[in-house]
Amino acid sequence: MFGLIPKEEKFFQLFKEMAANIIEGAELFKDMLDNYDDPQASQRKIKDVEHRGDSLTHEIIKKLNKSFVTPLDREDIYALASALDDILDLIDASSQRFIMYNVEKPTPEAKELAFHILQGSRAVEKAVAHLGGKFEHIYEHCVEVNAIENEADRVCREAISRLFDEEKDPIQLIKWKEIYETLERATDKCEDAANILESVVVKNA
Repeated sequence: MFGLIPKEEKFFQLFKEMAANIIEGAELFKDMLDNYDDPQASQRKIKDVEHRGDSLTHEIIKKLNKSFVTPLDREDIYALASALDDILDLIDASSQRFIMYNVEKPTPEAKELAFHILQGSRAVEKAVAHLGGKFEHIYEHCVEVNAIENEADRVCREAISRLFDEEKDPIQLIKWKEIYETLERATDKCEDAANILESVVVKNA
């Protein structure tokens, strides 16, 4: 029976691995847009990272289902695993849009949003790093994620506004509007993860 009681650090270690994997995906995506010479190859690398993220998520869920005692509330573990997985899913979806729509080159706004995705992912990683340690330090990184999401939202709104003002081709307008919105949703997912982490801090303070 005692073998079924998990060591706390195992769950926390898996979350840290998920966060590090998200950083890798975000870095690959930013590099894809900054050096747009072979986007298909970049997207394949991002897809590999996304598959690794799925495996880590499944490992956490499997461990959760087998554990009698957990270091956090079961619903918080499940919610955080899902939220972290969603960040990487949206990074992958963002990279796919550039391939699907045969984008010739990314706009400055798209590059800026990719930078905010990486910033948000790094802030989430810093917050996750404090799981199992001093929970009060998590909060400051959650505040950082919220500020990054607000900035990404502003960039997205202004990019779409400019698109409607300047783009005459309706097909290009539709393509870029969806790309911008998908990029911004990736930062929304970072904020979702931060909100769950804030909830964990409140419950365990």
